[in-house]
Amino acid sequence: MKNALTIVAAAAVAIFAQGAYAQASAPTRAEVKAETKAAPKAPAGENVPAAPDTKSNTTRMDRKAATKEAVKEGDVPKAGENVSDKGAKTSKSMKTRAERKAETKAAVKAGETTPAGEGQAAPKK
Repeated sequence: MKNALTIVAAAAVAIFAQGAYAQASAPTRAEVKAETKAAPKAPAGENVPAAPDTKSNTTRMDRKAATKEAVKEGDVPKAGENVSDKGAKTSKSMKTRAERKAETKAAVKAGETTPAGEGQAAPKK
């Protein structure tokens, strides 16, 4: 029993002594601050270039005037329009809705359409 108590006490002393030794050898806060100030002022990473200046060269009034002019000329897309297809115009259908419906009815009667559920197999994952 005494041996076990002695071993536990020796282990506790060893653990606490190690922690005390680590704290004693650590640099002080003032030393760390001085070391940080003396370090070269380089950005983190591998020589990251400075970000380009994104500040606008035009005033707010100039931008507002340019926007008003663009709205007058019709260059500004309306809300909800796709901006990426600015130059592309969609072609209008030459058939009316009634004509398309009549064609579809005729195709169903002639058996030219695929019945529901009999189309292509669903792609496998």
